[in-house]
Amino acid sequence: MDKYLLNGLLRGDQKIEAVRASGGLLVNVYGVGQPNQDLVLPYKEFYKVYQKASESTLIDLQVNGTDAGKVLIQEVQSDPVSGKVVHLDLRRIDMNKSLVVNVELNFVGESPAVKSLGGTLVKSVEEVEVECLPKDLVEHIDVDLSVLKTYDDAIKVKDLPLPAGVVILSPNADNIVATAIPALTEEQIKAMEEENQVADVSKIEVVGKKEELAEGEEAATEGKDAPKDEEKKD
Repeated sequence: MDKYLLNGLLRGDQKIEAVRASGGLLVNVYGVGQPNQDLVLPYKEFYKVYQKASESTLIDLQVNGTDAGKVLIQEVQSDPVSGKVVHLDLRRIDMNKSLVVNVELNFVGESPAVKSLGGTLVKSVEEVEVECLPKDLVEHIDVDLSVLKTYDDAIKVKDLPLPAGVVILSPNADNIVATAIPALTEEQIKAMEEENQVADVSKIEVVGKKEELAEGEEAATEGKDAPKDEEKKD
């Protein structure tokens, strides 16, 4: 796992407008039984980390030049118009206690059922909730699509390769993560959606329309808040 560092300063009595005008980001740090801290981070420094780090990435935090331990990005608030991050919550981590966090799935390889048979790839799960010690935490779990050779094949949660010490809490072990089905047209998907046969049509890649769908999904997610795995605690 790559190492990331954020350098914050205690906010003190700085006004919100002054912080943002100077290129700063308002941050609240909490957890492990310590008092909450209001910090200011350089926005550019934060954004470089944010572009690479996931919800399960441990980050080193320094406050006024002093080591403040490990944190996770817990909640991100963005401007609904510009999409720019305006506030950040960081959760302190006790390295000696297990934690529960969501870990992204990273789909790799290519399904023969899609490449050779002309099928459509359906991804039903994008992340899983895991429990582990911080030292065992991973940024993502790889899902090898090459095992989907026919339309009868499926990758289930219980098939995911897990590092030692990591346990999946949800979804259920028998839930399907990914499978391949015979290619569908947009008209077929629309009909299935109307009949409530497909829970989330955005997870289906339509043959000949993959690029358009991908662009639409990316645009739809801009400006949304980052997910959080538990309620904020003092």
